[in-house]
Amino acid sequence: MLVLRSIPELAQIPGPVFLAIGVFDGVHLGHRAVIERAARDAKAAGGTAVVVSFDPHPVRVLRPEQAPRLLTSTMHKIRLISELGVRHFLLIPFDAAFGATPPEQFIRQLAAACHLKEICVGHQWSFGKGRTGNLELLRRLADELGFDEVGVQAVCINGEIVSSTLIRGAVQSGDLAKAARLLGRDYSILGTVVQGDQIGRKLGFPTANLSAHNEQFPPNGVYAVDAMLNGERLKGIVNIGVRPTIAHATGVRLLELHIFDFDRDIYGQDIEVFFRAFIRPEQKFAGLDELKAQIAKDVEQARGILAG
Repeated sequence: MLVLRSIPELAQIPGPVFLAIGVFDGVHLGHRAVIERAARDAKAAGGTAVVVSFDPHPVRVLRPEQAPRLLTSTMHKIRLISELGVRHFLLIPFDAAFGATPPEQFIRQLAAACHLKEICVGHQWSFGKGRTGNLELLRRLADELGFDEVGVQAVCINGEIVSSTLIRGAVQSGDLAKAARLLGRDYSILGTVVQGDQIGRKLGFPTANLSAHNEQFPPNGVYAVDAMLNGERLKGIVNIGVRPTIAHATGVRLLELHIFDFDRDIYGQDIEVFFRAFIRPEQKFAGLDELKAQIAKDVEQARGILAG
């Protein structure tokens, strides 16, 4: 995927250009409807679809005290969108100055930078300074500047409108089945493997500690997971929690991945973990021998789940 980082770089994209614009945290079914509409229209017209998003999440800049955990970090979001077949991504740095841009100015900048044919957004999209831009303004500018505007209707599942907030709540409460229905895929976390204290290796179950880039964790516990490493799908278990059995544990929540039948040095590499099933909550054991015995049972149970 070609990632652009400023609006003027759109000039290098062969037109006509079809833009799908949004924050797209989670790349859920509602987001996919917007992106896929732009991609479909671009293909029909022989044009180019470009996804436009922002880094960091605008709320982290405008209302940092209200900023939620992310469903997808920027790196994760780009990966998921590339899997939809879109080959161009405009990632606009979001700071206080950009947040103060009047909505009309933002659209005019986009139109001036390329042969703009369409802007596709969610039907309740708001943008620009004070979030004063909306579909009505977009429609007026589209008539003036000669592009089409498309407001994609919300996607509903079981009577609920799909939203990042709804999914985040489902993940936080441990309802991963609901999260998967709203996402159109199993919930996943993308993390970078960092150095740990190798307690798992001493127990016979080596783990990769993942730094998850501010992504939302499900509740503490043990999960059966698939892990994607450099295009290779692997199976394993994850423990999320504070490791209450380990002496001198810091109390910081960790995500530790044990990959079955695997022994490679993967420090510094990115792994995407797909949560398949909850096995048990985190608990404190009498000692390391009891913990080791329980991990063996967890691995056996996870193998059975993943084989099915």
